[in-house]
Amino acid sequence: MGSAAAYHLARRGLRVLGLDRFEIPNEQGSSHGITRAIRLAYAEDPAYVPLLPRAYEGWRELETEADKQLLHITGSMDISRPDQPIVQGAIRSCEEYGLPYELLEAAEVARRFPGYRLDPEMVALLQPDGGFILPERAIAAHARGALAAGAELRPGERVTGWEPTAEGVRVSTAVATYEAERLVITAGAWIGDLTGLPVVAERQVLAWLEPRRPQLFTPDRFPVFHMQAADGHRYYGLPEFGIPGFKLGRYHHFRERGPADQLDRTPRADDEQMLRAFAERYFPEGAGPALSMAGCMFENTPDGHFIIDRLPGLPQVLVAGGGSGHGFKFCPVIGEILAELAIDGTTRYDIGLFRIDRF
Repeated sequence: MGSAAAYHLARRGLRVLGLDRFEIPNEQGSSHGITRAIRLAYAEDPAYVPLLPRAYEGWRELETEADKQLLHITGSMDISRPDQPIVQGAIRSCEEYGLPYELLEAAEVARRFPGYRLDPEMVALLQPDGGFILPERAIAAHARGALAAGAELRPGERVTGWEPTAEGVRVSTAVATYEAERLVITAGAWIGDLTGLPVVAERQVLAWLEPRRPQLFTPDRFPVFHMQAADGHRYYGLPEFGIPGFKLGRYHHFRERGPADQLDRTPRADDEQMLRAFAERYFPEGAGPALSMAGCMFENTPDGHFIIDRLPGLPQVLVAGGGSGHGFKFCPVIGEILAELAIDGTTRYDIGLFRIDRF
C-alpha cells in the first residue's frame, strides 16, 4: 500500500518522500511470497467488489508501464459446503454485481481440475477472472514508477515517531526529522504501534509442496482457491509458479499473535505437518515433500476489514492497513484512494466499510 500511495501521489505532481524501515521490497510483512491471489468473487463482503475492477485496471496499467507481467489469470474457486459463508458470500457478490460464475459439484471439479479432490458434499464457485499477482515485482514496479515521477524513497530508515504541527506533521526517524503538509501511514504489522489503532500482528507460514504429478498444478490447470475445509478452518492455495512447489496456507494459521517485533516467523515442523495434512486430504497429488517454507505476518483488524481513513481529529494524517491477509490485491486502488484523500479531501470510491469510527 505504501509503494502504491507514493506512486499515485508523485504522479499527481506532489513532492513525495517515502520512508521504509526495511528494503523495498522486503519479507517483513505479508507482501512477499512469489504469488498473491486476486479474485473478483468476494465472499468477505460485497462492498469490496466495486474496488476490484479498478484494482485489475491498475495492475494492468502498471504492467504496461513497467513492461513486465504482474497479473496472471487462472480463474478462482471459492469452496465450502453449499450452506457455508464462503460459497454463499461469493454467490451474493457475483449476483449483486453481475459477475459471471459457475457452481460446480465436487465430481465436476475433479473432472475439470484433477489436482483437486473435494469432499462429496462440497461445491465450488468458479469465477473466470481470478488469478495471482507477483508481489515483489509489483512493489518494485510501483516504487520505480514513484521514483520516475519524482518521489524520493529511503529504504532502511526507521520511523521513530511523528507529531502534528500547525502546518501539518513532523516525522522523526533514526537519522533525520522531516516536516510535511500530509502524512500517509501504511506500516503493515507495525501500524498499531504508530497509530494506536486496533491492528494486531499474527504469525503466518506458507508451504510450497512438491507435486507428485506437477502437470496438474500448472496455472492453466489449477485455479487459485479459497476454501473452508471440514476442520472449520479456511485455506488458500495457488498453482506452481516462479519456484518449485504447489503453494498453500491457512488463514490465521495457529492464531499466534503479538507485537510485530516479537513474533518468530521461522517455519517449524508443526507448520509443515498441519499444511501437509490438509493437502493430503484435498490435493493428494500435490502433497509431496515441502520444497520451501516461508514466514510472514498478517495485520488483523477486529472485524477482518481494512482501515482506509483519516485519523480522528487529524485530517492531515491518512492511514491504510489492516489487510487481514487479503489486502494485497487492492493495492493500486488503495494507493489511488489515498492520493485522492490527501489532495482533494474526498474520494470517488465508497470506503464506508473501512472507516475508523466503526471501532
